[in-house]
Amino acid sequence: MDNAIRRTVLIVALANLAYFGVEFVVALRIGSASLLADSADFFEDASVNLLIFMAMAWSARNRARTGMAMSIILLAPAFAFLWTGWQKFEVPVPPDPLALSLTGLGALVVNVSCAYFLAAYRNAKGSLTKAAFLSARNDAIANIAIIAAGAVTFYLWRSPWPDLIVGFGIAWMNLDAAKEVWAAAREEHAAVA
Repeated sequence: MDNAIRRTVLIVALANLAYFGVEFVVALRIGSASLLADSADFFEDASVNLLIFMAMAWSARNRARTGMAMSIILLAPAFAFLWTGWQKFEVPVPPDPLALSLTGLGALVVNVSCAYFLAAYRNAKGSLTKAAFLSARNDAIANIAIIAAGAVTFYLWRSPWPDLIVGFGIAWMNLDAAKEVWAAAREEHAAVA
């Protein structure tokens, strides 16, 4: 089972790293706070999954400590959003809605695929696989919101606010996931101590 989990998280890590590059470039090109936060989330997911890949060979105590570290890594997209959100207040230009929605759709395909692969293992190794699954699940939800923000910007409200609201939602989901992973890692740490 450990080999199957390791293989899965490695595939998920590589998929996240590849789409990080795509989304980061588009986010910079169109000036999207939500895409920049989501691209930081793709990079964070790639890092988390690579860390899980390595940590699977470690002791239960070290895996629990790694879970605690991952809860902190899950905060990266929140900081990316705060940085870009602040810039949006200075220059309130809405992002290109079509590029926003299409990039969000591509991200949704990647994240739903990753969540599907990880769902079978979400409770197999405690906080590590829980962190990977929660990340992919939250990302799929965020991608639907990004697509909606593009549609709202295009059809209803030509403003940076839909993008900023979605970026805030992404940051909030990552804070909540970090809390869940921290709690699971603390339980694991207590169990092995």
